[in-house]
Amino acid sequence: MADGVDKAEGWFYCLKHKTVEEGMVCPARNRLGPYATEAEAARAIERTKERNEEWDNDPRWK
Repeated sequence: MADGVDKAEGWFYCLKHKTVEEGMVCPARNRLGPYATEAEAARAIERTKERNEEWDNDPRWK
């Protein structure tokens, strides 16, 4: 435990604060992840948009 926060393994992107966080700092409803690296977590929103576009254009879903 560091600074009173139980840090689980992995990196997360907090939707509420729009920041990358190490461990489960904010509630699950506000997090994307876990990601293996800080850089991956920083790209969470961009990657989510890419995946949504891929799924929107996937003929298997139409």
